[in-house]
Amino acid sequence: MTPKELLINALQSHNIQVLADRGKFLDLEKDYTVEVEANGIYKLLWLGKVVAPFGDLEKLCEFVKM
Repeated sequence: MTPKELLINALQSHNIQVLADRGKFLDLEKDYTVEVEANGIYKLLWLGKVVAPFGDLEKLCEFVKM
């Protein structure tokens, strides 16, 4: 699976809605966007500003659900 596919599966398993798929960007609920980087890191943005990079999809999903 690609990093993007892994991200989509993780989001689905945590019931996090993907509002738009814009290539390497996925727009999520609560004004979050995730950028899938080539090195396997997922950059979480909120209203266009970087919140944090995540290498662990579980932690990323937990953060979005808070």
